[in-house]
Amino acid sequence: MDAAKEARRGSDKTREKAAPPPSASNVPAFSRDEDLHAYREMLLIRRFEEKAGQLYGMGLIGGFCHLYIGQEAVVIGVQMASKDGDQVITGYRDHGHMLACGMEPKGVMAELTGRKGGYSRGKGGSMHMFSREKNFYGGHGIVGAQVSLGTGIGFANKYRGDGAVSLTYMGDGAANQGQVYESFNMAQLWKLPVVYVIENNRYAMGTSVSRASAQTDFSKRGVSFGIPGEQVDGMDVRAVREAATRAIAHARDGEGPYILEMQTYRYRGHSMSDPAKYRTKDEVARMREESDPIEQVRKRLLGAHKVAEDEIKAVDAKVREIVNESADFATSDPEPDPSELWTDILL
Repeated sequence: MDAAKEARRGSDKTREKAAPPPSASNVPAFSRDEDLHAYREMLLIRRFEEKAGQLYGMGLIGGFCHLYIGQEAVVIGVQMASKDGDQVITGYRDHGHMLACGMEPKGVMAELTGRKGGYSRGKGGSMHMFSREKNFYGGHGIVGAQVSLGTGIGFANKYRGDGAVSLTYMGDGAANQGQVYESFNMAQLWKLPVVYVIENNRYAMGTSVSRASAQTDFSKRGVSFGIPGEQVDGMDVRAVREAATRAIAHARDGEGPYILEMQTYRYRGHSMSDPAKYRTKDEVARMREESDPIEQVRKRLLGAHKVAEDEIKAVDAKVREIVNESADFATSDPEPDPSELWTDILL
């Protein structure tokens, strides 16, 4: 019993040291336009997710709903480093990735409420949306399943020689799945153009990484396969873009896969049904105050870039308008006809 208590104390100490690294001094600065773009795109995700949480609380969204609040810098920074034709695939905390790919907020929200105007015509819900047009391949509800699929997308890219890179996202919990390492092995063996983005928000479904993972440096998960990796401050969109630019270039140039561990943080529970009692309110408040990815950019806009407060407010107002329109559409659009159940069935 004493040994077990000591182990738990050790885990707690490790967890206290798990704060994202400070932004490196050599991270390239963003221009005014780049910061405005990052601010607008991250804020769209934040406001969309807040609205989704409200609709869920009103009973208008059923099933599971995993919000991306706090992690916005990861997907926006990576998308800023990607090129047209690169593909995105992720797990079930996926609304932010859809929006970052350019999918219409109305279609995403309508799918959450099960309406025919949704991206899967109301049949998929939060975890099963796709857009071939936007090169978004899901949204997958099985933990880690998207990693083998993302590796397959990379294989197709190499087979076709189209120069595209598969951006394959997973969480810290999924990083412990066996199929992830089978995928790593094949990707490195065949030098597939895949960037594995591990979004380490520290708690997976509800357990601290220090209690669930023997190796908590996820950037090293590919060492035995010879896959390079690095840890990135996932709360700083500049650091994310800088690291993603190098990783994507590595994969696109035929050097094989690359692992990016994005050290980030989710403000809400694992899903809307999670009270998140495994961490303190003070911890969440401290992360919001000290590391919020959107507030970092806002401060730079007002300070270094001398953007007027009115211009920032105009961006905020436009984003709220877009989100409110998506919510109105998602609650007024008709539900799909029952005959829709018989479509998209592969025999």
